[in-house]
Amino acid sequence: MAPEFQRYYRYLLDTDAHRFVGEIAYRLDGERNVHLCSVIVLAGCRHRGFGSAGIRLLCGAAKANGVPALYDDIAADNPSCFLFLKHGFEPIGQSGDAITVKKEL
Repeated sequence: MAPEFQRYYRYLLDTDAHRFVGEIAYRLDGERNVHLCSVIVLAGCRHRGFGSAGIRLLCGAAKANGVPALYDDIAADNPSCFLFLKHGFEPIGQSGDAITVKKEL
């Protein structure tokens, strides 16, 4: 995989209101040799579908860039865990208070 595809970062925008609502990203974790992802939606913009849109966009970009799978470590009590599971991520382990999820692309 080309080095430019080992990381990805984009703003998440509400195109109707023309404003920033969050960010999506992935990066290669060299120690684990996996691509860790991140979907962050501003607190005041949650529960409006931006998280789902962000996950779809991120997975599409990662797949187009040749990333075989995305992973995330999510706090077990974080409600976003359900969002990732809803979009095809599967729990593959738990360490302390974090659940690791994975989606094959």
